[in-house]
Amino acid sequence: MRDPSKPLNVVQIPRRFVREEWGGMETVVLETGKRLLAMGHQTEVLTANALARSNHETIEGLKITRTPYFYPYLGLSADARNQMDLRAGNLFSFDLMRQLRRMNNLDLIHLHTMGYLGSIGRREARRRRIPYVLSLHGGAFDMPTEQLDMLTAPTKGTLPWGKAIGFAMGSRKVVPDADVIICVGQPEQQAAQERFPEKKVVYLPNGVDPARFADGKGERFRDKYAIPSHATMILTVARIDPQKNQLLAVELLKKLRADTPDVHLVLIGPVTDEPYLEKLKQAAAQAGVADALCIVPGLAAGDPLLVDAYHAADVFLLPSMHEPFGIVILEAWAAGLPVLASRVGGVPFFVEDGVDGFLFEPGDAADSARAYHALMGSDAQASAERGREKVVREYTWDAISERLLALYREAIDAHPIR
Repeated sequence: MRDPSKPLNVVQIPRRFVREEWGGMETVVLETGKRLLAMGHQTEVLTANALARSNHETIEGLKITRTPYFYPYLGLSADARNQMDLRAGNLFSFDLMRQLRRMNNLDLIHLHTMGYLGSIGRREARRRRIPYVLSLHGGAFDMPTEQLDMLTAPTKGTLPWGKAIGFAMGSRKVVPDADVIICVGQPEQQAAQERFPEKKVVYLPNGVDPARFADGKGERFRDKYAIPSHATMILTVARIDPQKNQLLAVELLKKLRADTPDVHLVLIGPVTDEPYLEKLKQAAAQAGVADALCIVPGLAAGDPLLVDAYHAADVFLLPSMHEPFGIVILEAWAAGLPVLASRVGGVPFFVEDGVDGFLFEPGDAADSARAYHALMGSDAQASAERGREKVVREYTWDAISERLLALYREAIDAHPIR
């Protein structure tokens, strides 16, 4: 058994890691990485340079190394490649393989991706006789068919030639060979455990830094984006993408404005689907609510305006069609904001309907309006306070990082080859 007092050396491998396209996975890697470093362990990020401006960067003390990559498809257009960069395309990198091999004294490899890139981590772990942990951030076992079709659409009409790479690297073995499988959502954890009954599959939710979201200047955000101080502001934070279903938010806005003119909707998130963005604008114009819609196409990671937005809002809305966990709900709670969310994925496993949030059926505008009125007719602030208490009690990044470190040590001690 390894000395528990000895610092660990861990490399984390996501498929991409850039400030401009930030999401839940990137937040998990950064926040747990920062805390592992603070605890005296060594960890860094090795990834592909998809959408990146530089190959080397340090973000809040966490070292990032990015390498060139390619998609093994003949006839892939530049636009299709960009879509795959934005949406979890199955990429490969010989440079990442070489960079990983040059890393010294690794104790464990933590994969945040499967496919070709994940197979590189698997192969190197086996060569070194060290364990690897795989985090599933949603979609491996519980992704809706329409979402999967959307992800694979850019490769239609191309000639895939990567099967030889996948066979040689063992890409199909990335999940079953992992020493530990971590799932951020309980539905996926249950599905993965059923698929691999003898494998250690654990539920490790996302977290939040309550102190970061505790204080914000809501009036600054409203002034910057011309949201009247007397207006009811509904906030949605998610990438602009059909999966996040901001169209439902526009439909809800239309329904609410019929009775309450002073309602405004703010959508914040990077644009991963330009046609969908235009569709949102057209829908708002046709519904006659364009004057009450504000779209902020992404804020850089750590931008204080994001915290200001939470404090400027009166209600947080998550209208997604598919959501493994919903880290933005934790952020809203930490900011003291009442929550309205679709009943999908991992959301109903940690949001108690009618207690610390109000849930509605996904894609159902009428039900979202019902839930909104139920929230506004209740003690919304009490609901928000219960959410904040839950965050402090169960979902701080400090607590999540301690649990992750325990999983690392357990995987190292139990690794059969070592």
